[in-house]
Amino acid sequence: MTAPTEIRQRAIALIEKLPEETLIKAIDLLESLCVDNGVVTLGEETLLQRIQRRLPTDDQTRLTYLRQRNETGEITETEHQELLGYVDRVERQDAERAEALIQLARLRNVELKTLLNEFLPVYTKPNAL
Repeated sequence: MTAPTEIRQRAIALIEKLPEETLIKAIDLLESLCVDNGVVTLGEETLLQRIQRRLPTDDQTRLTYLRQRNETGEITETEHQELLGYVDRVERQDAERAEALIQLARLRNVELKTLLNEFLPVYTKPNAL
């Protein structure tokens, strides 16, 4: 059987080869495994980073452009596939954000509603004419 040190070294070597997007997924998986086994609880700082993570400005600009093209019916098949990729990415981030909000509520021992009020954007009603 392989020694625990060798297994850890192999895991580190594999992680170092991962591209950034896959690395984020790998870290999430490892943290989830640790939490499931009672090994570690994510710190508030890590949870806040997940909650506040957004698309980079260039990606958000491109996503907005693709959405507009889709709404006007001018989108090409290639652009549509690109749009679907962005949608998948945003949905994954939203799911990670929701999970982090739940964990942070547990960590702070507050209701989830309290954190939602703190982190979700507030929309004001337009003034009546």
